[in-house]
Amino acid sequence: MAHHDHTLDAHAHGEGMGVKRIWQVFGILLFITAIEFLVALGFVHHWQIVTKGPALYAFYVVLTLIKAYYIVAFFMHLKFEKKSFIITCSIVFIFIVYFIVLMLIEGDFLSTHLHEHPIYPNK
Repeated sequence: MAHHDHTLDAHAHGEGMGVKRIWQVFGILLFITAIEFLVALGFVHHWQIVTKGPALYAFYVVLTLIKAYYIVAFFMHLKFEKKSFIITCSIVFIFIVYFIVLMLIEGDFLSTHLHEHPIYPNK
């Protein structure tokens, strides 16, 4: 038979996903989503207190990254893994984001400079 003392120790110390923890994370995600909707529909669209721009987009990105952290850490159980596995996943994620940014920069460069070249018209 398999020996599963490590799971009993983890639950004895309060680690893991209990019902209380699930509702806490749900509340945090709900609160962040409500803030995003309040800003998008209230402050930007309805009351026009905030204008669209880089600061607003950065605000949305930060809130989205916080939500992504909670989803990956708790619902995908990455928070309860060993540190080496977390570092490995983080490095892969950083390379994927780096690749996407490079492709966007390259695409923008090609989009703007192919219009100016008479041999390769961009249609």
